[in-house]
Amino acid sequence: MKDFIAPPQAPLRPPDTVMRLSRMGSMFPTRLSFLRTLMRFLAAEKAQITRPKWQMCAEGYGHAVYCVDLGGYTYSLVAVSTELDPAARTDRVIASAWDTAYVLYDGVPEADEVARICATAPKQEAARFTERDLVLSRANKSVRLFAHVVDRLRAGRQPDAAMIRDIGYLMRTTAVYGNGKFGIADRACIDTRPGFSGPFMAEMLTVWLIRHFTHDLVEHVGQGLLDRNLKRHLGIGNSTGLGMAPFLVTHPVLLNNWMLARETALARVRAVAHLDQEMQARLRQLMARADRHLAEWQVPDLAHQRRIDCLRTDWAAFSAKVVPDGFARENAIEALIDRALSESEDLQELLVALVIELFPDLVDGLADCMADPCGPVPEPIADTGGLRDVLERSFGWALAPDYGATDQCRQFWYVSEAKQEPRLGDRFAEEGAALESPLDVARRMKALHDDLPQTSTALTVFLKEHPEHLMAVERAALAARYPYAEIRDNLIGQQCLPIDMLRCKLSFFGASKFDPKSDRWTRITLCQGAPLADELASRSDDWWLPVFEG
Repeated sequence: MKDFIAPPQAPLRPPDTVMRLSRMGSMFPTRLSFLRTLMRFLAAEKAQITRPKWQMCAEGYGHAVYCVDLGGYTYSLVAVSTELDPAARTDRVIASAWDTAYVLYDGVPEADEVARICATAPKQEAARFTERDLVLSRANKSVRLFAHVVDRLRAGRQPDAAMIRDIGYLMRTTAVYGNGKFGIADRACIDTRPGFSGPFMAEMLTVWLIRHFTHDLVEHVGQGLLDRNLKRHLGIGNSTGLGMAPFLVTHPVLLNNWMLARETALARVRAVAHLDQEMQARLRQLMARADRHLAEWQVPDLAHQRRIDCLRTDWAAFSAKVVPDGFARENAIEALIDRALSESEDLQELLVALVIELFPDLVDGLADCMADPCGPVPEPIADTGGLRDVLERSFGWALAPDYGATDQCRQFWYVSEAKQEPRLGDRFAEEGAALESPLDVARRMKALHDDLPQTSTALTVFLKEHPEHLMAVERAALAARYPYAEIRDNLIGQQCLPIDMLRCKLSFFGASKFDPKSDRWTRITLCQGAPLADELASRSDDWWLPVFEG
């Protein structure tokens, strides 16, 4: 066996740069995003989708079953489509009815299992499921586009290309549940299976299969076939709110592994000394694609559209400056990254995603390092002197603010009793702060630092006297081993925007076309431009920042 030789890499960007909310909220999907990883695995497996059951009326109500073989296992999507009163259609998590509901099933379900799922899946949280059910989801139609496509197909015509480009999905999910919720299988049941060892792979497979179902459904109801380019641009919409944000705080090792993989990818790419002519051409091609993608990215929110417009203008100006210089010089990638340091964080992170895209051989293997199979492995801290050193070395960002000031503690995180979902309240205008969730990491770190004795003492003795600091001590013990584990901002300050956490996590899923509706929830598009079921061999890995091809 040959010894592994690590590729050269430049220094990693420091956590104090990377782990700030404003930068995390500027991230774009990369080839390490989970959907991209899944598509490569499906292509390598030569996976094929079959549809053993299609029981739909002419108006598209009924159920269907799709099967795919992956890593020696068969998984089935059971899709249930029901008639929904338009007044009941909402993106809110409190909804109790949806146009469609889905279960990703372990194996091929027998008739009695299909019947069980058809009866329970439309109830979602109100029902209970089994370990054969791996993922639970639901979706509502983009009514205007779905109806338009149906009308055009029935008339023997293709839908309006501009509507396909501007909306980009036929249905929009409002949840994709995994890992034991409502009785479905825990991740531990499947996390050693080929293809499912990486984060959220089962959920991403579910989303891709749902997209396939939406194409089939609209063609069935419309009694016609969609143009392939139009179909490829139809992804799956998603509405995501505050429920997703605390994940990054409560899973510090996962967050570290995701960010470390991404930063290592960038460091390897920055160390590339020379780009051949093919790579130079590819770099220009991707810069042009990014320009087209930004031109197609339109959202209703005026403030966010201004941000997109600024990025579009800045990207065009940046490209105009760097492309004529050529990329034949030594260390061209490093020069590009350095040149972008005077630009916005939005532009810098777009460029990071772009240059990572160029080098699959250097980058793709890092996807295997993004899970957390072992759980946290803290570094031992013997005494309060060592703890003080850790806090002052790794948590200096948390020690400066005055958390008694109104603006530094304005917000508090809590869990809704009605829906068991995370929420964010105003400490000075709303009740409930007594039930605050422990996401105030920065404040806890400073409180711990303030209570440390001047003379070093055993940590066990200190914690016996101050048990309220146990969580902070545990997180401090992770700092040396997991440098990217902490969001280095005050998550209870009034300046904290949860949308930044949402965008960070969703970019790792592979989301694009972020469409914020407030600073607490956003719509996105998944699988847009992704290969269709019969295109895995030919198009599995070239759909970064998809652009309209219709």
